[in-house]
Amino acid sequence: MKLFSCLMALLLFLLQAVPGLGLPRDTLHCLEHHGYCFHLKSCPEPFAAFGTCYRRRRTCCVDTTSNFHICQDEGGHCVPPEIRCLQEQEGLCPRRGWKCCMEV
Repeated sequence: MKLFSCLMALLLFLLQAVPGLGLPRDTLHCLEHHGYCFHLKSCPEPFAAFGTCYRRRRTCCVDTTSNFHICQDEGGHCVPPEIRCLQEQEGLCPRRGWKCCMEV
């Protein structure tokens, strides 16, 4: 998780340093508070809504318990429900109904 935080900080620094590549202001605000941008209008448990992302097209969700698992952070891939997983794993995906797979 520390590696992910360091990579995000580096990415944010680079995006701010290069003109024209910056993220929208609401997205930066979300990421500064360790939030995640979900396609959902409401946040899944254990997240709480904390504004918007991507110019108000997504919801910024922040963790309320510090024991969540984002699918990509755990090495998985988010796939739509019609795709069958060979090995499913626990993890949150930003789209409602999608699942986290280790192997497709």
